[in-house]
Amino acid sequence: MGHSNQGSEAPLKVWLVHNAYQQRGGEDSVVEAEMAMLRARGHEVALYLRHNEELSRLSKLSVATQAFWSARMVEDLNRQVERDRPDVIHVHNTLPLVSPSVFWAAARLGVPVVQTLHNFRLMCPQAMFVRDGVVCEDCLGRVPWRGVVRGCYRGSVAQTGILAASVTLHGLLGTYAHKVDRYIVLNEFCRAKFVEGGLPADRLRVKPNFVPWREAPPHAAVRSGGLYLGRLTQEKGLDVLLRALAITGGDGLSVIGDGPMAPEVAASLGERFLGFKPLEQVWAHLETASFLVVPSVWYEGFPRTIVEAYSCGVPVLASRLGSLAEVVEDGVTGLLFTPGDAHDLAAKMAWAKAHPEEMARMGRRAREVYEQRYTPQINGAQLESIYREVMAERCGSALGGARGTSPVIG
Repeated sequence: MGHSNQGSEAPLKVWLVHNAYQQRGGEDSVVEAEMAMLRARGHEVALYLRHNEELSRLSKLSVATQAFWSARMVEDLNRQVERDRPDVIHVHNTLPLVSPSVFWAAARLGVPVVQTLHNFRLMCPQAMFVRDGVVCEDCLGRVPWRGVVRGCYRGSVAQTGILAASVTLHGLLGTYAHKVDRYIVLNEFCRAKFVEGGLPADRLRVKPNFVPWREAPPHAAVRSGGLYLGRLTQEKGLDVLLRALAITGGDGLSVIGDGPMAPEVAASLGERFLGFKPLEQVWAHLETASFLVVPSVWYEGFPRTIVEAYSCGVPVLASRLGSLAEVVEDGVTGLLFTPGDAHDLAAKMAWAKAHPEEMARMGRRAREVYEQRYTPQINGAQLESIYREVMAERCGSALGGARGTSPVIG
């Protein structure tokens, strides 16, 4: 499929800003995919990247200070804008080395800012609205002191306190309400949560994740067994999956991934635990699987693994929780089960195994949904529309006076 810039509109100069995690995750993949997609569409894209590997070389005081305000970020941004004059700055993760200082600096320089909200960090210090394996919204729309007392971020009261203080301070300063022109959220469920948490609804735009174009697999492809793909952690529902597999006797399901629960998964699955695999091997397994399992017990933003499965014509068995119930249509592109209920998941896996024709039909519909919603071409047009919207708004504000204001997040 063609990915080049469409129409007569001029190419854009985009500056992507991202703070990479110590352990590579989905956000890092999204940043790389969007950068490649924008360049393929003819835009000029630069990446400003900080990496949390730097933390080992910094004092605790320096890390804490930068979580509130990064003087280096401001200096780098001033230099970059002066040299390259980007049309828009697109921020992904800011924790902790970029910091919300990027929003203030961009506003002072007159460059419109878009931020993608990959998780719920602005509403929950731990970012996932989960505690002890179940959903927890105690900090939603409130000063997150409960999260601090519980040490929800990495089990540390001190680290949680720094995060909570930074978010609270910048909320009171109006950073999130006034200094970000548009927020990108990944689905309608996430949009509703951020509005409930206090973000200005008129600045939120829904744009899902996507994966690179792949030709549809042949309908006659031989498929068997299920697949789990992703991080091996409690919030991803690995313990639920292992209990379900114990009930079904395995049902030929394989697990690809790595994480803290890897030893437990290996002990339970034996040779069906495949560990980490490079991307091409992941695609090969997807193209022969009869279904993908997403047993998460937290409010997923938008797992790229679901879009990867859809692109390969694979239906998805997912928790009926948050955005998953929006992305997976029960009985149409997959099956939904009760979150945390191993018996219900086991029953759905058994049904899937017993009804291969129905699963194949759902897989064909999943591929159609990919082509209709989640291709680079469609996603690129959505992203460009958001960029041009903030550029036009900023231009109009410069001509017509001060920008409008929104309520400060409390």
